[in-house]
Amino acid sequence: MQTVSAGEAVASYKNNMACRIVLTLFTALGLSAQVPNPTSQTQAPEQVTGGTPVFRVEVVARTTQAVNYLHRGGSTDIDFRGTPLDPEGKGHARVESERGVIHVSAEVKNLPPPSSYGPEYLTYVLWAISPDGRPVNLGELTLSDWGNGSSSKIDATSDIQTFGMIVTAEPYYAVTQPSDAVVLENIVRPDTRGVIESINARYELLPRGMYSAQGHAAGFTPIRPGKKDPFELYEAENAVQLARVAGADKYAPDSFAKAEDALNQSLKYQAQKPGQKPVVTMAREACVRAEDSRVIALRAERIEAENNERQAAQDRENAANAKAAEEAHQRAIAEAAREQAEIDRASADKAKAEALDAARLADQERAAAEQAKAEAEQARAAAVAQQQQLAALVEKEKALAADAEARRLKAEQDQAQLRAQLLQQFNDILQTRDTARGLIVNMQDVLFDVNKYTLKPEAREKLAKVSGIILSHPGLKMGVEGYTDSTGSDDYNMKLSQYRADAVRDYFISQGIAPTNITAQGFGKENPVADNSTAAGRKQNRRVELVVSGDILGAPLTGKTGSGDQH
Repeated sequence: MQTVSAGEAVASYKNNMACRIVLTLFTALGLSAQVPNPTSQTQAPEQVTGGTPVFRVEVVARTTQAVNYLHRGGSTDIDFRGTPLDPEGKGHARVESERGVIHVSAEVKNLPPPSSYGPEYLTYVLWAISPDGRPVNLGELTLSDWGNGSSSKIDATSDIQTFGMIVTAEPYYAVTQPSDAVVLENIVRPDTRGVIESINARYELLPRGMYSAQGHAAGFTPIRPGKKDPFELYEAENAVQLARVAGADKYAPDSFAKAEDALNQSLKYQAQKPGQKPVVTMAREACVRAEDSRVIALRAERIEAENNERQAAQDRENAANAKAAEEAHQRAIAEAAREQAEIDRASADKAKAEALDAARLADQERAAAEQAKAEAEQARAAAVAQQQQLAALVEKEKALAADAEARRLKAEQDQAQLRAQLLQQFNDILQTRDTARGLIVNMQDVLFDVNKYTLKPEAREKLAKVSGIILSHPGLKMGVEGYTDSTGSDDYNMKLSQYRADAVRDYFISQGIAPTNITAQGFGKENPVADNSTAAGRKQNRRVELVVSGDILGAPLTGKTGSGDQH
């Protein structure tokens, strides 16, 4: 493995289209690419903040042999050799190019336990690396007693024609980017058929410790695979906890919840029928969902950090601008004060001259004031007489207003008593609430059978009691409003709610209520009063509300409107 300096990497990126494509891909993933110091051959320590690793990605330059497996060129063989991480590793693969697809059949040997490269690693993955550095996950090398000389085989297909192959240690099979634990890479045999391309391909590798900060991230517990459960179940548990370590529960809650649900379902299947196909299916689904949520979380976390930095820079700029503006403001104030002092001195001189003129005018005005005083006394006497007349009229108006206020208060008291009485009477029959629209009688799921609009006998009994109260108070009006839950189509629910509202209105008319005093309208699944995702919530939403109103009721007792009382 060869590292490059930051300057060398930048110069190379400008001249190497493959590298620019790699960086574009990583930017789309929301991750940062950092080039390691060429003087250091050790793994840079992971930074951990609040128990969550700060994820970094290194661009590692590797020279690998890529082969252009000619279209429909038949089959050929390549070998695998171990890297410095696993000098004893080896293997071979047969690659067959057919119309529209490349088949790869590989076998590897002498690989150590994946956990020897880090506590989060459980398996190995075979990758195809394109000349422009794009990694393609060809599949998992199924574990088979690693470290004891046994072999592992894999059959896979590739969507690219020219590629090199590597094997890396990974935490689970569904990863989308290889780790830097590269244990095998392909070598071309003398009898390999195809166009051999020796390419200095730069491709991104996740450094060891990336997933769990060398196993020290808060909430990470190394998975110890055994023979009790399917291996895919251990991978799923590892994938979910690594997604949580990466903050997926915060930054990608929906995707992470789906991963947890798939894992829980797999565990449930394992408890019911151990080792069955549904266990493995849901475990693999959990791995894919967890990897999706982990990548989303990395992208969201980076965006959040960038936004915070932009906001901090903006705050600093705003503070500097505010300080400059304040200093300019103070300078303007000082200049204005100086100019005002000059104006004040000139005004003082002018005021002295005007004071002399004012004294002369004052003598003239005193004489005029004496005359005005006499005229004012005469006018005051006339005003007193007029005021006395107005006072008599005011007292009369006050008496009339007091009488009108007493009648108004009496009317409001009578309305309030009637409203409270009706509220109690309706509540004795069905749940009723007081709103600005009127008294709303709520009939939840008691009127009809499911998907029917024929009144039940017990519903008729309750409606008969309600109609008796309405008939005993002329002046009351009533609106019948039908509602359904969210199941079924909008058109069906709207029609069903209208039919039910009409059925209730027809029954009231049959009890003697004037048709002009009662209306009916269906609202379908609008204005739910509970959560439609539960049976109890849907039951509450299947209701008919009777809105009792009229001038004789006055204002609501509480002065407030309950939820769901407006349309």
